[in-house]
Amino acid sequence: MERKNLKKKTDQEEKAPIPKKKIAISIFLIAFAFLGSYLIYFILQVALNTSTPMVVVVSGSMEPNIHKGDLLFIQGVDPEDIEIGDVIVYDAYGLWWGAPEDPIVHRVVDIEKDDGKFYFITKGDANELKDKEPVPENRVLGKVVGRIPYVGWVKIILTDYGLIFPVIIILSVPLVVSILWDLIKGETEGDEKKVSKVIKQKDEDTIEIPRKQIRQVEEEDQGQDDFDF
Repeated sequence: MERKNLKKKTDQEEKAPIPKKKIAISIFLIAFAFLGSYLIYFILQVALNTSTPMVVVVSGSMEPNIHKGDLLFIQGVDPEDIEIGDVIVYDAYGLWWGAPEDPIVHRVVDIEKDDGKFYFITKGDANELKDKEPVPENRVLGKVVGRIPYVGWVKIILTDYGLIFPVIIILSVPLVVSILWDLIKGETEGDEKKVSKVIKQKDEDTIEIPRKQIRQVEEEDQGQDDFDF
């Protein structure tokens, strides 16, 4: 009975999907990291009351106060709460010919109001001229409320040099290799266990035959002793 239980346990261990478990854990961690970043971004959107809570400075137009590569935190504000001297982030795309697609980070130097709507005159601290067009209130993404110096350089380098996808591939290769290795290793170990089990069974059968012969001889001797008596 004990031997049967041991055999059953050994068979279950051989069939245990250890590599599959590791694959599942790896996929979970990747999904958690991916979804976690979106969750953090969503929380910042809600907390800072803006659709764009963070922005990376991509030019030196705000030197020396704000540097290229700085990561800025943006807070949504009502237009009437924006004052001269505030640094705002706005979407300039389409406001004038050649306006950049990236949000612009400039300082408010004047404020106009027309037909109940605010228009902000902006200028980069390092620029001699004001921006080409006043910024309508509906183009303002928010006001700068925090800064982490130079952290955004990672994003600038990856996007400017087209390295985002190569970096993703490079980071993914070790994980894929690890998963494949575990699969191959698991199959190899399973085959080795099966071979070992067959050899062990043969050894046990080989030992069992002499035991039967010994018992048979003992029984014959016992019968002979009874006859002599």
